[in-house]
Amino acid sequence: MYYAYKYRLNPSNVHREELDRHRDICRQLYNHALYRFNQIPEDAGTLNQRVRSIRDEIPSLKDWWDGLSDVYSTVLQTAVMRIEQNVKSLGGLKENGYGVGQLKWKPPREFRSFTYSQSGFKLDKKGGQTVLSLSKLADIPLRLHRPIPDNATLKQVTVKKEPTGEWFATFGVELDREPPELPENPEQCVGIDVGILTYAHDTDGTAVGSLDLSDERERLEREQRKLSRKQHGSKNWEKQRRKVAECHADLRRKRRDFLHKLSTYYAREYDLVAVEDLNVTGMMESPSNSRNTASAAWRTFLSLLEYKCEREGAHFVAVNPRGTTKECASCGVSTQKPLWVREHSCPACGFEADRDANAAIGCANLSSRIAARTCPQVVIGFGTRRASTSRSSATVVGIFSTFSLMTSSTSAFSPLRTKSDASVYRI
Repeated sequence: MYYAYKYRLNPSNVHREELDRHRDICRQLYNHALYRFNQIPEDAGTLNQRVRSIRDEIPSLKDWWDGLSDVYSTVLQTAVMRIEQNVKSLGGLKENGYGVGQLKWKPPREFRSFTYSQSGFKLDKKGGQTVLSLSKLADIPLRLHRPIPDNATLKQVTVKKEPTGEWFATFGVELDREPPELPENPEQCVGIDVGILTYAHDTDGTAVGSLDLSDERERLEREQRKLSRKQHGSKNWEKQRRKVAECHADLRRKRRDFLHKLSTYYAREYDLVAVEDLNVTGMMESPSNSRNTASAAWRTFLSLLEYKCEREGAHFVAVNPRGTTKECASCGVSTQKPLWVREHSCPACGFEADRDANAAIGCANLSSRIAARTCPQVVIGFGTRRASTSRSSATVVGIFSTFSLMTSSTSAFSPLRTKSDASVYRI
């Protein structure tokens, strides 16, 4: 399996200048390669063949371009091969109905990273500290806050400069790991309904409150107002721009920390996780509440939950959310109710529950039908959880220190466990 490990670099001022120089050389090479790519007709070969033909011109460019010889060869090659990745990304957007143009030249602020592929880098110990040795560049101190597994193979490293001025190194790691067998009869299953007021409400009666970032947003707005009063391009403007970038980074880190902890909990606690697959792009186009929708980052949560279920060995089921909040989870009768009505009361069968809890049960019922069609041998039972060790809600709050967790009095939490394979279903 393939993983990414991200670490912060601690470069000196000399290292920063050299990193910026290498980054700018890669940017100029990318712009030159894009110019050459636009000159090649489309019938000259496939996309990969056209980009590779430009990549093969790098040795001849070194005869008159002195700066290219100062950068490692694979770094230059990966900079050119970015064109293929970018063209494929534009093609994917075009297939989904978006209007796309052509690739443009990259200014310095938009080209922030370069990649060592296969060779030219290694982790080393020098002077009592861990350093990242980059060929033709420097030995840069690295904050190794978590070790890389001994049986892992380092495939590549990407060095990136954030808008705050910080440098990070992301290692592409491949683990020699055989996929384990998928559990045929998942015992611990859960359905999740996501929202804004209550971020997640599951079928076990657990409601996870949304992350409160109001103080961070107010600070960001203050710093943005200060930035607007600075003369664009001045030194004071650059200092203030970094403060705004730090506010954005603080918001992003806290939000991703919240999502990582929540998704890890569900992936390790349950054998099958069913969550509604929201159309976040369409919801963002709504004239109201788009800011809270963007802040909730539901698509990021689903992405994290999907790959963690695969890593831990859980089934991941993405359910179409259409009608889950209106249909009764008990009898299936649809009831019209506006968004401000937070309680579900079925006029047909009398079933009453929280609106989000009813939607979570609806997601669970849909996922059980999906699994029955896809894998008839799989038997799913929702509302079950291992109760070998009961823990109070205060203990659970300790696990998720950055957000509030509200549980019903009957909920019992079992210890976190590790699984090893996954299955993904979609409708």
